[in-house]
Amino acid sequence: MNGPRVVALGGGHGLAASLAALRLVTDRVTAVVTVADDGGSSGRLREEFNVLPPGDLRMALAALCDDRPWGQIWRDVLQHRFGGEGPLAGHAMGNLLIVALWDQLGDTVAGLDLVARLLDSRGRVLPMAGEPLEIEADVVGGDPARPGEVAVVRGQHRVASTHGRVTKIRLIPQHPKSCPEALGAIEEADWVFLGPGSWFTSVLPHVLVPDVRAALERTSARRVLNLNLDVHRGETEGFRAVDHLTSLAEHAPELRLDVVIADPSVLDDADEVARVAGELGARLVSSAIAASGRPGQHDALGLAAAYRDLMG
Repeated sequence: MNGPRVVALGGGHGLAASLAALRLVTDRVTAVVTVADDGGSSGRLREEFNVLPPGDLRMALAALCDDRPWGQIWRDVLQHRFGGEGPLAGHAMGNLLIVALWDQLGDTVAGLDLVARLLDSRGRVLPMAGEPLEIEADVVGGDPARPGEVAVVRGQHRVASTHGRVTKIRLIPQHPKSCPEALGAIEEADWVFLGPGSWFTSVLPHVLVPDVRAALERTSARRVLNLNLDVHRGETEGFRAVDHLTSLAEHAPELRLDVVIADPSVLDDADEVARVAGELGARLVSSAIAASGRPGQHDALGLAAAYRDLMG
């Protein structure tokens, strides 16, 4: 199997689900991963060693690992998380391995490529930017006593857990160092997939990195937005499916899409979603990609089938 050249952008569980499906369709997958996480093991390592947060990168590598015993064993090692109450408590083994390789090699991409070789990965994992980023958001109604007040919330973890409505996000720094390999992969791709994933902390940040946004705008690849299964929960409390499209247009007004793919369960107004998607240059594809009996989770085989049909 070779297949088309595909780039998937995102972070966390959403990107991992997309990668698990894409690797069943093509061997030429590149994951471009957000680097703004500041919580948990990743946040601790980021603060202590001034490195990119490794957690989302680790999850992407694990999602692309080979199905044979060698790859599966190393995937489980990578995902192992230490318990107890000591200094290692809460750390994922893969996070420590990745940071150790960065320290040894002095090269972020080389370290990630080495872990990919260890896993026999069916693809490559690259960071969205060459330096750790912070997310800053405008939030309405975070304080119940002042429901109309706009507050500025800073930090990925705080934005993801805010009780207010996020209206706009920014990155700090606004013009971060780019990852040349990631830009090259986007420009050379046949297909680019944005999402699924936490909208404001995993998906939208990609279009706020100027070099990444420019690469997305000029690539000849077909650009696909995969809408979340829980479009109205978490960071996007109160959102409808169409609100994701208008939010993308507000943050990246020059970016055009070719396809918007969504599970029928999230299309509360399919006609309106199709209309707004058309304004972005895209057609709406409704496909059953949700896992039965597992709310909010994708079915890997169903998603792979939808991607295969889409890429023809």
